[in-house]
Amino acid sequence: MWALPGSAISGDGPGRRALILVENLSVPFDRRVWQECTTLRDAGWEVHVICPRGEKRDTEPEAVIDGVRIHRYPLRAATGGPAGYLREYGSALWHTVRLARKVGPVDVVHACNPPDLLFLPALWLKRRGARFVFDQHDLVPELYLSRFDRGEDLLYRAVCALERRTYRAADIVLATNESYRDVALRRGGRRAEDVFVVRSAPAIDRFQPVPPEPELKRGKSHLLCYLGVMGPQDGVDYALRALAKLRDELGRTDWHAVFVGAGDAFEAMVELSRRLGLSEQVQFTGRIPDADLVRYLCTADVCLSPDPCNPLNDVSTMNKVLEYMAMGRPIVSFDLREARVSAGDAAVYAPDDDEAQFAKLIALLLDDPEKRARMGRIGQERISGPLSWRNSQASLLAAYAAACRDHAPVSAGGPVRTGKRPRH
Repeated sequence: MWALPGSAISGDGPGRRALILVENLSVPFDRRVWQECTTLRDAGWEVHVICPRGEKRDTEPEAVIDGVRIHRYPLRAATGGPAGYLREYGSALWHTVRLARKVGPVDVVHACNPPDLLFLPALWLKRRGARFVFDQHDLVPELYLSRFDRGEDLLYRAVCALERRTYRAADIVLATNESYRDVALRRGGRRAEDVFVVRSAPAIDRFQPVPPEPELKRGKSHLLCYLGVMGPQDGVDYALRALAKLRDELGRTDWHAVFVGAGDAFEAMVELSRRLGLSEQVQFTGRIPDADLVRYLCTADVCLSPDPCNPLNDVSTMNKVLEYMAMGRPIVSFDLREARVSAGDAAVYAPDDDEAQFAKLIALLLDDPEKRARMGRIGQERISGPLSWRNSQASLLAAYAAACRDHAPVSAGGPVRTGKRPRH
């Protein structure tokens, strides 16, 4: 296996134990968390994960995968407004504490949000000698504003308070980009030396190119592709309205579009496509195996990143953008701050939420194969260079070294570990 360039700074790794807490995705389906797990494992850490079970994958209550020990609990996703979230989060916290007791003493508890409630089991583990690493995947106050459109109401103030408590409890903060790091420093009051940028990056082994398959274009000259979650804040509706304008205002019918992914807005997006008269040109696949995803991406002429400008999207790194770049695909995006940081010249940018301009940029790229190829090469170079996981590995290991500085391993005195280990 490739040697980690940052392993020299992780001398605290061998013999130490880490426990990673996740609430909103199963592992290893959560690609970022899985990359962190394997990086720590390769640096000598014994890694445990507590997470929910998946619906169709990651369904076993316990598993040992590539040396990482995963403990999963049943969890029903929230329905019915705030009361549904209280039930979901209450259940998740109870199971997390239950399974943490089973894992036993750890050197680091590494909590990944959302929600900003995992500081509660993290504090319980801190009192037992662990250091707390807060891995901020989302800015939950901005997520609340962007998703629910309720303004700065009582619930907004509550999520802000929970974020403050999480920052205050953490020994080290991991930020996914410089915008998130700035929030940790400015809003969270953290010291610069305690905040590390660990960018998400595509799992390259997941994106091995295959020959294009023209039949995926359904008889059209071009294929457009969207990959990702379909929630209220993800902009699939903007993409569909832009495609309607591409057809109706620009007279372009030489394309087929495929939308890969699922989410709580999936059915609404299928219905919107029908109302716009796009059912014959737009295909919704739901979640599909990686092999099929790669087939679509390798055939796509243009990829879509229609996330609208809102408080969350403007400062967030979109995984789909990185994955498009890894496959050498040109991108049409709205002009978001972190979209430009990630994609650079691998994307073209429409003014904020301007669906007509988004459609015109799609048409521009469809008519310019040389520009598409040039943008694709730029994206791949960025993924293999400044945005590669190698750089994030070094930062992650530096963060763990900082967390464990002057901190003896919990195993040094041979503590009693509760519960049985899963069998290999």
